[in-house]
Amino acid sequence: MKIEIDENSGFCFGVVTAINKAEAELAIQRELYCLGDIVHNSMEVERLSQKGLITINREEFLKLRNKKVLFRAHGEPPSTYEHALKNELNVIDATCPVVLNLQKNIKKAYQLSDKEKTQIVIYGKLGHAEVNGLVGQTEGRAIVVESVDDLLKIDFSKDIKLFSQTTKSIEGFNQIVEEIKSRINPSSTFEYNDTICRQVANRIPKIIAFAAKHELILFVSGKKSSNGKVLFDECRKVNPNIVMISDLEELDYTIFGKVNSVGICGATSTPKWLMEALKRKIEQNINF
Repeated sequence: MKIEIDENSGFCFGVVTAINKAEAELAIQRELYCLGDIVHNSMEVERLSQKGLITINREEFLKLRNKKVLFRAHGEPPSTYEHALKNELNVIDATCPVVLNLQKNIKKAYQLSDKEKTQIVIYGKLGHAEVNGLVGQTEGRAIVVESVDDLLKIDFSKDIKLFSQTTKSIEGFNQIVEEIKSRINPSSTFEYNDTICRQVANRIPKIIAFAAKHELILFVSGKKSSNGKVLFDECRKVNPNIVMISDLEELDYTIFGKVNSVGICGATSTPKWLMEALKRKIEQNINF
């Protein structure tokens, strides 16, 4: 049986930067707090926790004082920075440069627009960490749409400025654009900004090609990963013989049967070492 790991899968550069910053700090002192999971992969979070990274939720963050805290690649709203300053927290900002630029553009669009006549709309997952940071640039007034069904939230008699969460699909964004164009009042203006990260978006055609050439696909991803869900669904379109693995203990050896070709791939939040560990485990337990 041939087993191949997708060379294009694994951490995006934003996640790599955040983890590098965390490890550099932990090499100096064995205590660093992180607001939320540094990456949506429980095994990578556990690996870093053993080095001294302490993951905290927002409630715990609000009580923290005089400590060092890392803000992950997803980004944070202005209120988080304000609280950090108030509580004398030393912030290590690992916000992805792509997300940071998007935050600045949304904030500028909001500040320059007429608040009563213009709506800032964000195509993204409601409640996602990145989206919360983006909405925060508009004092919480941006409208978040996850699908065409959510367009009912929009007043089409007003002007619209559309942005996108960086990890959403281009296809989905274009669908939203066309729907808004078809519904907006002729007297209103519509500006749309394709703010999808191409490093993430370009993985879709590559991972589809990878999934199509193997009999069985093992997709390694944390259950919380939005990008993982998108890429998994894209793989499944071309290869229904696909299994999602978030932990090595989930592996069921009965799925291999008479399979001759296995492909291992994953999300932008999936560490390469985890995919390699999965491959080794299969090789140790299957007779080739």
